[in-house]
Amino acid sequence: MTIDALSLLQDGPVMPVIVLSDPGLAPELGRALVDGGIRVLEVTLRTKGALAAITRLREEVPDAIVGAGTVRTRAQWEAALEAGAQFGVSPGLTGELAAAARSSNVPFIPGVATPSEAMRAADEGFLIQKLFPAEAVGGVKLLKSLAGPLSELRYCPTGGINEKNAVDYLALPNVLAVGGSWLTPDDAIAARDWARITELARGARALRER
Repeated sequence: MTIDALSLLQDGPVMPVIVLSDPGLAPELGRALVDGGIRVLEVTLRTKGALAAITRLREEVPDAIVGAGTVRTRAQWEAALEAGAQFGVSPGLTGELAAAARSSNVPFIPGVATPSEAMRAADEGFLIQKLFPAEAVGGVKLLKSLAGPLSELRYCPTGGINEKNAVDYLALPNVLAVGGSWLTPDDAIAARDWARITELARGARALRER
């Protein structure tokens, strides 16, 4: 498929938010998620091993589409691109980061938390946005309220979303997908329980069918 923000989020109902300290585990984790039908993977830049994990996923899990999350600066974005990131996600948006994202011609989904932030991100050219932290800033009620005045915008809400409330978000017409960390629990990664992660991915994939 052509990789753009819209097609990324239409590929599956849930984008896993991956926090991985050991990049050596990235290939097996990535294969477990892909085996469960989830192939758009966001690796957050919260650990020292994140960039290496992105590279390992790109090299060893060819069916995955791998992006960098928690991108906050131009330098981080450039490092993520060098590591092989195919898209980026940020918790917020600055003018410098917006310029860096536009110049890269790589899909970028900026974080917003208010109508004013959503409007500013749209002015910068980003019509597909990440509502973050979704539950804390109003969640489903906020997204319903934004649908009328900001009807051209679409969202990937992230933050406080789990397998129980994800369905409520996915039922909204302005939500393309949700982001969540429940697909990659720390204890499952520590135990190398890839079968469990595959089952969680299958459950997430089925959310669109409910």
